[in-house]
Amino acid sequence: MTDDVRQSSRPLTIAMVVETSGNRGNGTSNSALQWAQELRRQGHEVRMVGIGAPDYPAQVNHVPLVSWVAAKQQMKFAQPNRTLFERAFDGVDVVHLYTPFKFCRHALAQAHAMGIPVTAGYHVQPENVTYSAGPLKYVPGVSSFIYWLFDRWLFSKVEAIHVPTQLGAELLHEHGYTRPIHVISNGYEARFTPKAQREGDDGPAVPVEVVASGRLTNEKNHIELIEAIARCNHAPDIHLTIAGTGPLKRKLVRKAAKLLDRSATIGFHPNAQMPELLRSCDLLVHPSIADLESVSVIEGMASGLVPVIADSRLSAAGQFALCEESSYEVGDVEQLAQRIDWWIDHPRDLNEWGATYAEHTKEHYSVESSVHEFVAMERGVVADWAESR
Repeated sequence: MTDDVRQSSRPLTIAMVVETSGNRGNGTSNSALQWAQELRRQGHEVRMVGIGAPDYPAQVNHVPLVSWVAAKQQMKFAQPNRTLFERAFDGVDVVHLYTPFKFCRHALAQAHAMGIPVTAGYHVQPENVTYSAGPLKYVPGVSSFIYWLFDRWLFSKVEAIHVPTQLGAELLHEHGYTRPIHVISNGYEARFTPKAQREGDDGPAVPVEVVASGRLTNEKNHIELIEAIARCNHAPDIHLTIAGTGPLKRKLVRKAAKLLDRSATIGFHPNAQMPELLRSCDLLVHPSIADLESVSVIEGMASGLVPVIADSRLSAAGQFALCEESSYEVGDVEQLAQRIDWWIDHPRDLNEWGATYAEHTKEHYSVESSVHEFVAMERGVVADWAESR
């Protein structure tokens, strides 16, 4: 019976519980919406549960101070509701959770009470919390405590955990997580198509368009990028765009105005506009200190951009670098400036590697293949659950 369930092609009915499930401005929510769309395309039924969900909407849970900080990053917290969960989970095969906070913890309890297996995605990296918490990040052991807390709250109680990269899996193992862990990339949508590369030695026009994408928070490290561009030999020719929103916007705008020759564009860009924005740029820089994957880098590479990525022990994004010139040591502003100058000075390499990155990304990180792996994980969980009952 178990093998029949595992190998069955029967469509699954999956409830996906996301705090802010109707918001493409938040990376986690955007990834959930991408997967939901692809799951439906592959023939499965998906029930989105959370703030902004069309059929199973949740109310906003206002948490003093914390909600204010979260809102600057396009995130809201949802209020648990037993009636909502009972209605959304009725008849589903499996429930998948996206955050370790109150809303998903109550959803976990309700699903198990209804005899339904639960899986969870590890999308909130403890370092993302500590770097956004001011002086808290300097407290010894605080990140390890949050890993422990998230496990105690949620992840030790689910049937399987999804992480987007091997680094994420290693971090969980290092911090004592014992539930089955599945490494599956979040992937990128097919609408991120490669730009037309220039021919031969044709270099980018002035201004050279350098882009970064991500939350405007401390761990994303955009200050380092601004400082590096200011040190570039090509600094007068570079226009910087940082696409994102977050509590550091004012600080970044002031820093850029002080250091850069050209006015930078810093702020929120609707997700629907990102493919066109990326294709209009020449180079992608990702200076982040902490990342479990970084879909923004995948989307940039899929758009035909060469990335320059910070090599950080807490960031999985470094795995995307295919050549030495696409990587620099996090914290080394001078080396980052050198990398940016190198690509501008070597237009043939920029053009050829842009095409290489686009092809590599298409081969390894499509959302279609990621969802196939996710469905296989869910089928295995459903089968094991049925066998154990």
